[in-house]
Amino acid sequence: MTLANLRLIRDVAHLRSVSKAARANEISQSAASQAIQEIERDAGVTLFDRSRRPLIVTAAGKAYVEYCRDVLRRHDELQASLELLKKQRNGKARLAAIYSVGLSEMAHIEERFAGAFPDGQLQVAYLRPERVWEAVVEDEADLGLMSYAESSREVIALPWRDEEMVVAVAPNHRLAHEQSIRPTALEGEQFIGFDDDLPIQSQIDRYFREHKVSVQAAFHFDNLQMIKEAVAHDAGISIMPKRVMREELSQGRIVALRLQPRKLYRPVRIIHRRRKVFNEVTVGLLALLQQEEKGPA
Repeated sequence: MTLANLRLIRDVAHLRSVSKAARANEISQSAASQAIQEIERDAGVTLFDRSRRPLIVTAAGKAYVEYCRDVLRRHDELQASLELLKKQRNGKARLAAIYSVGLSEMAHIEERFAGAFPDGQLQVAYLRPERVWEAVVEDEADLGLMSYAESSREVIALPWRDEEMVVAVAPNHRLAHEQSIRPTALEGEQFIGFDDDLPIQSQIDRYFREHKVSVQAAFHFDNLQMIKEAVAHDAGISIMPKRVMREELSQGRIVALRLQPRKLYRPVRIIHRRRKVFNEVTVGLLALLQQEEKGPA
């Protein structure tokens, strides 16, 4: 008895017509009739009274049809379970992240992901903020990690963490002995900033305007790694998230000074397309990210 024959018997009983069941199973009526006759001959019973229109399911036929339905239901449940296991085993999660998150956080995220999904795949792309957004909108990435993101009609921005911004100076800088400073202490300093089109630079410029502070633009870069290197070589000071300087701080290459009295934070968000259907691995990655600390570093 094949699954195809089980489906045919089930459909004949449901539709009460051999011809309709044959069409539903994409076989000819003669092939359907022959299959039914062979099943009846092997079972030694009559399943359908075909002298009536619509045909009648016999008592033996009802028992046989129930058997067919039970086997087919169990087969479908098995297939669904196997598909789920296949997704869990071979699933891929695509994550796009801004460079600073990638450099400071990704090793930890990848380690946790591998522990939770040893057979899953995590594909990570490091991009500029606008490209992270585009990658999510264009379905090149399932999730994105970027700063200053806000929800739109196409994209949902979920809170992840607010990173405290600090003043970064070289160890031999005149302010390096301070633990915290007021913005006015930065007046006239050589400043290493971000490219003007990045939201983080707009936030820093606004902060300086609010406190009536004027600095001298020394250099500007499009990523934090270059800015950290410039600060470490005493080419100027900068303002950046403290979290991304953990390695340099532990090595004593950079000193971090807290801003007082009002602190400054960089908001980092998880983004994804609205109504995006995730596979099992991506659902797990999202849950893993949301378990991470959301508060200031």
